[in-house]
Amino acid sequence: MGDQGLRKRTKTAEATNDPSESDTYEQIISDEDESTSIGITILDIIRVVLGVLLVNSLLSYYVTSDSIFWNYRPRWTRPAHIKAYFKGPVELTDTELLAYDGSNPSLPIYLAINGTIFDVSSSPSHYGPGGSYNFFAGHDATRAYVTGCFDTDITWDIRGVEAMYMPIGDAADEASLTKADKKMRREKEVREARKMVDGAIKHWEGFFKEGKGGEYFAVGTILRSEGWKERTPVREVCEKALRARPKRNKES
Repeated sequence: MGDQGLRKRTKTAEATNDPSESDTYEQIISDEDESTSIGITILDIIRVVLGVLLVNSLLSYYVTSDSIFWNYRPRWTRPAHIKAYFKGPVELTDTELLAYDGSNPSLPIYLAINGTIFDVSSSPSHYGPGGSYNFFAGHDATRAYVTGCFDTDITWDIRGVEAMYMPIGDAADEASLTKADKKMRREKEVREARKMVDGAIKHWEGFFKEGKGGEYFAVGTILRSEGWKERTPVREVCEKALRARPKRNKES
């Protein structure tokens, strides 16, 4: 009986001291320690990001009193943009565009530049009745945007307007050039002047595409019948624009 008990205790001790079992236990403990030490999951990162966004939005609203995006209003948060998106592109004639001058409160306020119609309803104090720029509403006044002659140039017709950028030379300078030289110089000046006209138009198109924090936006295009150029006489360039013509550089 004593020998059997001794043999059992010996086997138990050997099993306890089995290096393979000990190593397995230590590996389990090590794996648990590693998983505990890492401790950061994708869910934790998402929680931190959402927390930062929430705090930022609350701070923005506290500072601005009306915006959770620091006065930036994405298009998808603006009812006018959403309505225009589902309505689709607008196509109007110049005559139809006149109705969108702000006089009818049930209609948006539109203006056009170079055939593109923009919604400026977000600024009724500027483009609505009594506004300082109400004369632009309901019109494609591309020419006026270039010349600055708001009393005479409320039209889309920009033919001949490049003359305001044509440099002025003196008689002595003209006399020193041959006929061929004069022609070449004039052709060059006309090209440069037209580039300046295009640049002025693009500037204002960009303004209304991105102006006032993106609250102005394009909604459609103007429909014009073919052959209007043949039926419409070319306008004279307004005096204000001509007085601003640059002087020719003698080296050119």
